[in-house]
Amino acid sequence: MSTERSPEFIEAISRGLSVITAFSAEYPSLTLSQVAKATGLARPTARRILMTLQELEYVRSDNGLFGLTPRVMELGMAYVSSLGLWDVARPHLESLVTHTHESASMTQLDGPDVVYVARVAVPKLIGLRVDIGTRFPAPPTSQGKVLLADMERREILQRLSEPSRSPVIPVVQWDQKSFMDELDRVQQQGYAVADEELARGIRSIAVPVRDGDGRVLAAMNTTVHAAETSLEALLTKHLPHLKEAAAAVTEDWARWQSMPSHVREREVPAVGRIPLLPAEEG
Repeated sequence: MSTERSPEFIEAISRGLSVITAFSAEYPSLTLSQVAKATGLARPTARRILMTLQELEYVRSDNGLFGLTPRVMELGMAYVSSLGLWDVARPHLESLVTHTHESASMTQLDGPDVVYVARVAVPKLIGLRVDIGTRFPAPPTSQGKVLLADMERREILQRLSEPSRSPVIPVVQWDQKSFMDELDRVQQQGYAVADEELARGIRSIAVPVRDGDGRVLAAMNTTVHAAETSLEALLTKHLPHLKEAAAAVTEDWARWQSMPSHVREREVPAVGRIPLLPAEEG
């Protein structure tokens, strides 16, 4: 990271965010010393930040261990809400899950990774936990392939030259030539498959979601357990429903974009085509 800072750079905010991102699924609880070490902050500084975050209810402490609270989710959801993605996609994801009985998600790219911005899960035992904000390396995921396939080759290589910020080590490591050939196929056929490439037992299929100008806004996928659903079933049974759901989100997103900003909030309940149902987590 560059050491040159803008005159408007606020060090306190940077330090606060570094403390929040020190926690992870692998390290959900940390001592003060561990936080200081992970962030490179002096212990008194780390302590003041933790106390501030605790007062704001983003952090809790128990017997000398600190951990994040669910309120931290508000930070990520602020981004999703600002785009209107969740409002637009939710009814269609729920309808898709009703037809397939499998988990469905939407992601966007962040550097070399995909980040989950919307999800409706079914209670099935899958090897990887996925929540809003979860990130995975893009190449071994169906959604990553869809998102990368819409880019110029130079931009793809530039993104994938950056280190992933996901803790997950994929089963399949990407090879430049074969991966670029696959992206060409994805662009032509309009969908991508990941067959136990990210993790054993996980198979998925994804399609693009576009904005009103035809640009790829996000990717939508259906995820199945490889032992339960064959690749053929994924293509013949689930892909048609997935394409229909993505087309509906694309259509509604174009409508959303065309609305004046002061009207969008009022129109949210009318965007979807089915009543909103409580999402299951699994």
